[in-house]
Amino acid sequence: MTRIALMGAGGKMGFRITKKIKDLRDYSVQYVETGAAAIERLKGIGIEVTSQNGAVKDADVIILAIPDAIIGKVSREIVPTVKPGAMILGLDPAAAYAEVMPARDGISFFVTHPCHPSVFGSDPDIRALNDYFGGIATMDIVCALYRGPDSDYGKGEAIAKVIFSPVRKSYKITIEQMAILEPALVETFALTLVGAMTEAIDEVAKMGVPAEVAKSFLWGHVRTEMAAMFGVADFTVSDGAKQAMNEARDIIFRKDWKKIFDVTRIKETVKRITSTIAH
Repeated sequence: MTRIALMGAGGKMGFRITKKIKDLRDYSVQYVETGAAAIERLKGIGIEVTSQNGAVKDADVIILAIPDAIIGKVSREIVPTVKPGAMILGLDPAAAYAEVMPARDGISFFVTHPCHPSVFGSDPDIRALNDYFGGIATMDIVCALYRGPDSDYGKGEAIAKVIFSPVRKSYKITIEQMAILEPALVETFALTLVGAMTEAIDEVAKMGVPAEVAKSFLWGHVRTEMAAMFGVADFTVSDGAKQAMNEARDIIFRKDWKKIFDVTRIKETVKRITSTIAH
């Protein structure tokens, strides 16, 4: 039986993991949480918390379901105390890529992250339509062994598939590739575009179009346009739409916008993320 210490067990990500693994017979789980509201949340499903030292010292795997900004601090506390052969499993590449997690011979560091349910999902369970984080909807995950023997990759991936189940496909990539995906692709780039969409709705509303109508029109068209542009569907956008897109590029984008994918810049961004004090 694998002994797991789940750090941040009552937080946003940690609580989802708690509910996923609490009844599984293959795992003996100790739950670590310090937030008063989070502890009450755990008590509500019959979970009692354990002290950090008590949970970590005998654990085979320590899952860090905690904010990026404190992973460095917590890692420095627990790395010296974990037993030889243990694995520390992170849920985000930031701390590993920023190198804020201390190294120690004899223990492994594994990182995994969900791709989240796809906008083009076809899950037969109707509840999956409103599942944005997985658990009901099937999704893909990415995994990377940051430190440790290659033989430990399978151990980390197996746990990743459990905590993010149901998993359609698991992709093996590097820590740097994971950092290129997040924050660079999905936060620095995609979230900025989504933020701009919300501002565009406001502008359209100022011009007299009801915001409800604008949202309905945009959400439907975005899905259709993504299907066409990514080749998911067997149709393309119209020539007029392509012309409108091409004419707008120089207005909306700077010519050097792709520098957000420069790995030096990505590492600087990640270091800022992991050094910011969480409130």
